[in-house]
Amino acid sequence: MKKISVISLFMGILMLIGLTGCSPTNASDKTSAEQATTKASADLSNVTLRVGQTGWGTIQEALKASGLDDTPYKVEYSVFQGGNLILEAMTAGHVDFGITSEIPPLFSALSQNGDHSKVIAIQQSNTLQQELVVAKGSDIKTVADLKGKKVAYVQNTTAHYFLIKMLEEAGLTWNDIKPVQLTTSDGLAALLGGKVDALASYGNAIISAHQNGAKTLASAKDILSGDFQINALTDAISDPGKHAAIVDLLDRINQSNKWERENPEKWSKIVATNTNQPYEQALQTFKEGEEQRPTRVIPLTETKTESQQDIANIFNSVGIINKKIDVNTFWSHEFDKKLAKITDK
Repeated sequence: MKKISVISLFMGILMLIGLTGCSPTNASDKTSAEQATTKASADLSNVTLRVGQTGWGTIQEALKASGLDDTPYKVEYSVFQGGNLILEAMTAGHVDFGITSEIPPLFSALSQNGDHSKVIAIQQSNTLQQELVVAKGSDIKTVADLKGKKVAYVQNTTAHYFLIKMLEEAGLTWNDIKPVQLTTSDGLAALLGGKVDALASYGNAIISAHQNGAKTLASAKDILSGDFQINALTDAISDPGKHAAIVDLLDRINQSNKWERENPEKWSKIVATNTNQPYEQALQTFKEGEEQRPTRVIPLTETKTESQQDIANIFNSVGIINKKIDVNTFWSHEFDKKLAKITDK
């Protein structure tokens, strides 16, 4: 009996080894990046992820409010006035991760041939608070009335793009206005101070403009795609520890987006405090935005390049970009499979 038991045990071990070798999850079948990420995910305590945010600390505050800020890695947050500045910092090697509109990556790709950063995912969101506004008491009633007028805009951002589209729809060209390139805060100050006739901007600048009596001349609500691109430093993508940390952060961001939808009052109070606007206004804006398009992270496989490619083509046709760009060259699909698992939760 003992002899038979030993032989059976031995045969069972051989079968187990054989099955393991045939398993689709065998380490030899994984890509080097997947293997590296798996090894690094065990201990991220020595990893520091540098995260860029626009306007105010939306990512940081959302994770904190939803109880998801207990990351197993360190996070260094920085706030920038626009996505273009996030990618400039990324190109310089100072930022690992940041969310921008579709426009900044185009200029970033031009400046560094798409080598220093890649688009790795999409955060779908609403297209509200992206507007062309005029100051209180202005006699400008339509976009066509801007001919010969000074119009402030934020270069290399959604404001730059939707202003061109709005002018075209009104039968005007870029040369028909006097464009004034300013930051979001300087543009707002110029509008309220009477230095410019109109302002194309977004976010806090538009909120503050309306609080000071500004009127919407045109909205980009139906012009923009609402696909906000998640960018990562190429070196961070290839670094096993930072790669794993980025996957974890994307999961947390997606969970925090869900928490915001489930706790609109709590989140709107945080937004109101950080943007200096009335709570009721913040709540209404949040609800309208989520009704238009719920905010969530998706893999690149769930969207297409057509929208960003159209922007690149238009910028090239009007001379803002001096050569044609294929946006596929700076999209990286390394995170698609991992994100598919996250978004399926």
